[in-house]
Amino acid sequence: MKAVLFHEHGGLDVLRYEDFPTPAPGPDEVLVRLRAAALNRVDLWVRQCWPGLKLDLPHISGSDGAGVIAAVGAEVDDLKQGDRVVINANIGCGKCDFCRAGYDNRCRDWHLLGETIRGTLAEYVAVPARNVLPLPDDMHFGPAAAASLVYLTAWHSLITRGKLQPGERVLVVGASGGVNTACIQIASFTGAQVLVIGSNAEKLSLAESLGADILIDRSKEENWSKAVFLATGREGVDVVVDNVGAGSMMMSMRAARKGGRILTVGNTGGAMFEIDNRFIFGKHLSILGSTMGTLQDFETVMGLVFEGKLQPVIDRTYPLQETAEAERRLEAGEQMGKIVIDIES
Repeated sequence: MKAVLFHEHGGLDVLRYEDFPTPAPGPDEVLVRLRAAALNRVDLWVRQCWPGLKLDLPHISGSDGAGVIAAVGAEVDDLKQGDRVVINANIGCGKCDFCRAGYDNRCRDWHLLGETIRGTLAEYVAVPARNVLPLPDDMHFGPAAAASLVYLTAWHSLITRGKLQPGERVLVVGASGGVNTACIQIASFTGAQVLVIGSNAEKLSLAESLGADILIDRSKEENWSKAVFLATGREGVDVVVDNVGAGSMMMSMRAARKGGRILTVGNTGGAMFEIDNRFIFGKHLSILGSTMGTLQDFETVMGLVFEGKLQPVIDRTYPLQETAEAERRLEAGEQMGKIVIDIES
């Protein structure tokens, strides 16, 4: 099969478009002939490497994917060759206490497709049968792939962990990334009032089109937490979604009302930062960590995508052999929504 892979960590120049052995499905797995994939920032971080990351090189990145089942393992009886499916990249063992309790994203042997195991930037990928969901006939592969990881992440953080309720105020720190655009739509769908912090008018315009009610341009409002405070009648918001980390977390805490919940779902701005603990106990704040989501979360949120109630934002589509250029665009922060990789052509 053809794949985009790297034999060593580094910059964009380490990416290669070349042949790699097609995987064989295990007894409880399916082999998916991929038609589309999509990029996430984890693809950049894995390529660049971080301390302690250990991979079998060459490595194939890519967490998002949708395609057609090409083969099924001997123990798989509810799926068949030719079925159209979207992939859930959250790989649990299915056997540990967390998995048995339905918390597969807390699995003791947890993996993210494309991060610690080879992923979807290839013509084929083998995954556990429980990690694919049948696609409706009218659902295209590109939007399905674009939705899979970010909507799972957003749904689990806002709804499963954050317990978001209609009428609450939600602040989303960031206007145009994949998880943030999913959060804006999910919060609006839930009936919450949505405030968004964005870096420019173009990105905020996108957020508004997705359902954002109050837009704050951080290029004009350096202290955007104060702007949030004033925009909410000096009350603050019930829930903050912050996947930036360093550089934003203290302002997120300031923007929250008493008893507010801070959802941390990533650290694109950096993982290490100081916290003024007085904000936590003085405002009775709850800080909730959230990573990916469960099999049930995936089925629920993708059902809403299939129904058209949530619609993934697609920035651009690149053929597989131009993945390096697609990653360059993501690395530069130029994208507005998800970047899709076409594996059909």
